[in-house]
Amino acid sequence: MKSLARKALNIDDLRKMASHRLTKSLFDFCDKGSEDQISMRDNRIALDRIKLMPRVLRDVSRRDPSTTLFGKRHDLPLVIGPTGPAGFVWYRGETALARAAAGANIPFTLASSSNTAMEKVMANGGGTQWFQLYIWQDVEAALLTVKRVLDAGFEALVLTVDSPVYNNREIDVRNDLSFPPRVTLRSAIDGILHPHWLFGTIGRYILDEGHLPKFTNVHIPEQHKSNASNYVSAASKGFFNRNDTLDWNFVRRLRDLWPRKLLIKGILHPEDALLAADCGADGIFVSNHAGNVNDTAITTWDALPAIVDAVSNQLTIIADTGVRRGSDVLKALALGADLVAIGRATLYGVAAAGEMGAARALEIFDAEICRTMAVMGLSDVSSITRDHIRLPGELPVSGSVK
Repeated sequence: MKSLARKALNIDDLRKMASHRLTKSLFDFCDKGSEDQISMRDNRIALDRIKLMPRVLRDVSRRDPSTTLFGKRHDLPLVIGPTGPAGFVWYRGETALARAAAGANIPFTLASSSNTAMEKVMANGGGTQWFQLYIWQDVEAALLTVKRVLDAGFEALVLTVDSPVYNNREIDVRNDLSFPPRVTLRSAIDGILHPHWLFGTIGRYILDEGHLPKFTNVHIPEQHKSNASNYVSAASKGFFNRNDTLDWNFVRRLRDLWPRKLLIKGILHPEDALLAADCGADGIFVSNHAGNVNDTAITTWDALPAIVDAVSNQLTIIADTGVRRGSDVLKALALGADLVAIGRATLYGVAAAGEMGAARALEIFDAEICRTMAVMGLSDVSSITRDHIRLPGELPVSGSVK
């Protein structure tokens, strides 16, 4: 870890390390968004335009970045969000992420499209674990997965709702990328050029498990197995296409089936946040899916204030997309989020160095959050208010001494 700490001073360093280790097509899948990458850029622009408003001469010798969520104390105001490629970038990368999260005492979210069986991730990862759910073409099959998630002991179910059709990721089409992976001349050459990934990840799956990585947490009925072979394909009409018939009645049905915490991921409109509350959800992810779905959608950070105004007293609010620095986390909390989800940041870490890389990403966030708290005059994250940030065009507000 000491050597890694010298090499990776920030999340972008981990990103560069991941880019060297992974094949081009796999790195692009992890790193890029849909269409023209507008949404990805806008998310960073929106975060960068928010400025922190520090207070000075406050005793910050003891700083506490911990928070309480659903009755549990966590050491950082973070959750690792769902990242489907984790098991492709590192052998059993989902377990590596879960263990890193447990070590940092924050929640981890396992993606539907993960490769390691959920029961193994739960048993070997430890800590607080949630499960992210996509609803594919067969709704009843998805609900059988929900029963399995419940039996496995996951504490929360995260239903992703912002992608009723498959993402238009042109970069993946150009790279001829598909999941589950298939061996072509192009992919073979790309793999040979990246031997650490080829032998350290793909080779271990073949030697230890006898097959390439595959989706182990999706229930595929026998009648659908013939058309469940090509996942990453906008033109595919197979089982793994997203279900475009879902409505709020489905959320109510899911609420009746799931007795633990239920979160809805992909909310950008305050009226949808109110509907989530009306359906009995415990929380929402304010998210534009890291720029992977709607390339010209409003950013998370522009959408967040209105949603906070609408439902902050009814729902736990988690915000994500584009977070790369501890200062980004404090900005999100000042905007009214209860927690911040990170995805690509820890995905870069696990792609670069497995569990140690993911732990290094969380270590970076911990240090940056605590350092930024100090220069902001904050002793704990619960003290962050809207007055600690300025949006574009806003001026400092004068007031009484506090």
